[in-house]
Amino acid sequence: MLNQYDCLIRPIVTEKSMLVTSNGFYTFEVDSCATKKDVGLAVESVFNVRVDGVKILNRKGKLRIFKSRRGVRSDSKRAFVHLKEGTINFEGGF
Repeated sequence: MLNQYDCLIRPIVTEKSMLVTSNGFYTFEVDSCATKKDVGLAVESVFNVRVDGVKILNRKGKLRIFKSRRGVRSDSKRAFVHLKEGTINFEGGF
């Protein structure tokens, strides 16, 4: 089990992710070893909210070519957290 502050790397704050916040879904980039249970407990303890469910998405890094050099972006893991009650305010910092 991961530490609550090691589990959550950063919140994903984009136009697309902010559209679903009105439905109670929030998006976080999480550690690659994190499980659904780790993410749920971390969000509950850090933000003092009640978590209803967690969905995890593993994103494979994309192949990119820049000036005839090939490279690969790093893989990432995202968690979509549905809140039972409460809201999360990202304005104060993470």
